[in-house]
Amino acid sequence: MALFDLLGRRWAMGVLWTLNKEGACSFRQLQLLCGSVSPTVLNTRLKELRQASLVERSEQGYRSTAEGTRLYQLLVPLGAWAKDWARGRD
Repeated sequence: MALFDLLGRRWAMGVLWTLNKEGACSFRQLQLLCGSVSPTVLNTRLKELRQASLVERSEQGYRSTAEGTRLYQLLVPLGAWAKDWARGRD
């Protein structure tokens, strides 16, 4: 349940998703890619995701860890299902 709590926080899944799709990013790049996320929220989510060993800092910037990538790969089918589900509710 702790994982669902973390991923349910504003921008947590968006940050993880973006890092897996775009690769390593600086804080500023990540903020631009995420759009409307505030610096405070982004900083908090990065800290939480790092504590959960899903994201790490590297010379290239923030990036997904092996566990973060594994989680992302599990979430991709859920994302596809969610899009189909949302279309069916229109």
